[in-house]
Amino acid sequence: MSGMSPPRSRLPLYLGLGVVAAGGYYLYGAGGDPKVAQKNIEHDANRASSKLRNEVRGREREAKKAGEEWGQRAGSKIDSAVDDARSKINSAESKADQQRKDVGGELQQTIDRADRKVEEAASKAKSGISSWFGGK
Repeated sequence: MSGMSPPRSRLPLYLGLGVVAAGGYYLYGAGGDPKVAQKNIEHDANRASSKLRNEVRGREREAKKAGEEWGQRAGSKIDSAVDDARSKINSAESKADQQRKDVGGELQQTIDRADRKVEEAASKAKSGISSWFGGK
């Protein structure tokens, strides 16, 4: 087994046979005239090439159209997401403003109550001090 080399690929053989068979087909169709066979080969190659180009162009148009549609859908979704985010931000800002107003109002009420208590306490203290010195 050490003297055996790995098996060779048979692809070149099959390709060569295919080329010979195709050449034989065109030569037979041309009645054995190599110039006519060559013209037939060129004609068939041009026709196949033209057909392939048309198919590629058609698929290219389809792909371009699909890409444009996808882009429009994606753009629409992005616009919608941006609008939704802006709406949520505006709503949050509105709520924050309202909470600031509420907290500010509560804070002001608390300060007013504390001021009244301080004034009452000061008034009582004043009257108590006045009574020490003979006032009312």
